[in-house]
Amino acid sequence: MSYTVAVAGATGLVGRTMIKVLQERSFPVARLLLLASERSAGTKLSFWGEDIEVQPISAEAFDGVDVALFSAGGSASRTWAPVAVERGAVVIDNSSAFRMHDDVPLIVPEVNPHALTDASPRIIANPNCSTIQMVAALKPLQQRYGLRRVVVCTYQAVSGAGQKGVDQLQAELRGALATKRAFPHAIVGNAIPQIAQFDDDGFTAEEHKMINETRKILGDAQLGVSPTCVRVPIAHAHSEALHVELGEEYELEDVRELLRNTSGLVLLDDPDATSYPLAAMAAGRDEVYVGRFRRDPSVENGLVFWVVADNLRKGAATNAVQIAELWRTLREQ
Repeated sequence: MSYTVAVAGATGLVGRTMIKVLQERSFPVARLLLLASERSAGTKLSFWGEDIEVQPISAEAFDGVDVALFSAGGSASRTWAPVAVERGAVVIDNSSAFRMHDDVPLIVPEVNPHALTDASPRIIANPNCSTIQMVAALKPLQQRYGLRRVVVCTYQAVSGAGQKGVDQLQAELRGALATKRAFPHAIVGNAIPQIAQFDDDGFTAEEHKMINETRKILGDAQLGVSPTCVRVPIAHAHSEALHVELGEEYELEDVRELLRNTSGLVLLDDPDATSYPLAAMAAGRDEVYVGRFRRDPSVENGLVFWVVADNLRKGAATNAVQIAELWRTLREQ
């Protein structure tokens, strides 16, 4: 069975990557509709060698659409996702607009596929990029040992802020000023401990996403999660340092073996050979890389390790297409 698929926000970094991933994974697309704002309408993008013209987003554009992949921002999702559903589509939304709605499944297919059922609503949420790679690494540990607390520091690529983030980095590398700044400070030669706006408690919106989404995906509303999110001057792939307090005693080699055999993860953990996950190796890939495992002697059952993944692919576009594949499996059963 093949499907009519729409990509809303098709001209953005994630939208373009969604188109690429749909082709790479051979999702059965009978017809592809590319949608964006009036400003981007008329742009042509390639899919299986065919140039497809981007159309302005409208209610009528969703007529006959089976699956709509949204990456047009929260405001557009709140406006158009319900319209797409009314027109008969299933929406897989990459924004934060619906993630914490109680009745909306928040899915990482390798982690909580059971959260998507035939009875699920027709809006499905794609988690935050930094959350996706973290929970992919945490889930097998939770299942084997239990989790008490997670402290995470992220080192996030500029592409997480969209094209304007990439443009600012490239402009500064040329010694120029970006036309539109994505960050409150210069990014070259810097590490900025702010992603999104600060809330009253001193955490940023990005950090609150990691707290709340991790609890929802892992099914533990009381899990302690303490993040610090930092923007760094690299183009692609987010890196994370995880300090985890497990529920039970563990052996390091057992942890390595567990994660080595977990689908979607790649273990790189040979410090003597300087082998550990790097952003440069994760960029352009769909796997989540884990390594630099060591005991944390400051806390009972403490474990420290490093996690890296491509934020545009597994952190956004690939995970969205995997959700579409999961939906397709349920539909065709």
